[in-house]
Amino acid sequence: MTSVKKARLAGFLYLIVVVTGIINLAYIPSKLIDWKSAAITFNNISANETLFRFGILSGLLCYTAFLLLPFALYKLLNTINKNIAGLMVILSVVSVPISLLNFNNKFLVLKLLDKAKNIDGANLQNIQEQVLVYLQTYNAGNQIAAIFWGLWLFPFGYLVYKSGFLPKILGALLMFGCVGYVINFVGSLLYPEYGTTIISDYITKPGSIGEIGICLWLLIVGVRKKKMVISST
Repeated sequence: MTSVKKARLAGFLYLIVVVTGIINLAYIPSKLIDWKSAAITFNNISANETLFRFGILSGLLCYTAFLLLPFALYKLLNTINKNIAGLMVILSVVSVPISLLNFNNKFLVLKLLDKAKNIDGANLQNIQEQVLVYLQTYNAGNQIAAIFWGLWLFPFGYLVYKSGFLPKILGALLMFGCVGYVINFVGSLLYPEYGTTIISDYITKPGSIGEIGICLWLLIVGVRKKKMVISST
């Protein structure tokens, strides 16, 4: 497989991760979940159960692609530094079982939806509260996985920066993205109101730009052929 084909395969897998990740982690939660109201959240999911199930499916697809992505990137970048490329793979892959096991919370929400069809009154209110608890637990699990979603970006960004056949600016943004993820995790852990601060909204933006940028570059451009040849001589 040529370097251009390796790059485009990695770009395709990255595109799956980006699109399904946005659907699962951002779009669908914004439509269904009200973290301040168990009743509203329950009613939203009950009225849009297919959308909720689609979110689960998109998430499973996202993490399957994310399992394959670092190996595709390793094929492309291991000639730069095999040890760092190996570290990139380890830090990314370790998040996948955490993310997949975390979906158990959403499957439990589906079971509660079925159970709620046969009860009412105080029991229904209890189920509504349980649904929100499971979603909060799922969110907490994502915070744990997010440590590794961030950490793998540093070796990845370093390899991009040093490659000579991928844009250095994207490598720098990816490394900054690692810092942003770590700051967000530590901030939310130590300061309960961290999520309401301005820094929490913007600290991961450079990393997001870097990830979308490298995804599109790999998919559309591939690699800079001329520099690739020079780097291998």
